[in-house]
Amino acid sequence: MEKRVRKVMAVLLMVAFGAALAGCETADGFGKDLEKLGQNIQKKAN
Repeated sequence: MEKRVRKVMAVLLMVAFGAALAGCETADGFGKDLEKLGQNIQKKAN
């Protein structure tokens, strides 16, 4: 059962990563998206 959960989580992670890459057209855009995400996390933490 635990192996199945790991497989499902891995597939979901790959789908999420693929969606993130599809959301921005270039690697530069992806970097900007990650930077913005990091800034939002820091704001929430403070």
